[in-house]
Amino acid sequence: MSLEVIGAGLGRTGTLSLKLALEQLGFGPCYHMIETRTHPGHDDMWLALASGKSNDWRAILHGYRSTVDWPAVFIWKELIAANPDAKVVLTVRDPESWYESASKTIFPRMLAYEAGGPPDADPARRDHMRMVNAIVLRKAFGGDLGRDHAIRVFNAHNEEVRRTVPPERLLVYEVGQGWEPLCAFLGVPIPESPYPKVNFTSDFAQRFPDAQ
Repeated sequence: MSLEVIGAGLGRTGTLSLKLALEQLGFGPCYHMIETRTHPGHDDMWLALASGKSNDWRAILHGYRSTVDWPAVFIWKELIAANPDAKVVLTVRDPESWYESASKTIFPRMLAYEAGGPPDADPARRDHMRMVNAIVLRKAFGGDLGRDHAIRVFNAHNEEVRRTVPPERLLVYEVGQGWEPLCAFLGVPIPESPYPKVNFTSDFAQRFPDAQ
């Protein structure tokens, strides 16, 4: 099965809401970081990709019709090249707002693990964080999650996507825009139900106590 929609936005840009929206629109299942919770072996497979020991991402994404968020955004160029008919959605938000959200959710978890993590952390959790840190902390951000550097990485990524993806394949999208631009871009009817709104900074820890 080929991918039909590829999310090119970094985490904390509304990617979980977009996952749910794409699945509601018929582009599911959609691969998001939370998929690793139900596919434990995927952590090792993504880690092998990050370390250059494998290039077989197809085995991970087999059966999925769309992707969003890390770790799939780590290979966004490969996914776009391998799926020439897929539409690309770049989720964006104000860079300062993005950093504030990331610094209160995913970044502290990565830094805690990098510093040694809790001594009683379970093996599955350690395996997951090993993968997250390899791809997000080191590959994406070069080991530096400081505000200025992280925002530069964020902006440079978004600019590269805009520059690289043909305009007819790309939607630059903020989740606050709702269904209309997304449905128009994908050529599907607008649902009657509201656009999904989940995983705010304030409820991240409650929603995903063992997430990245």
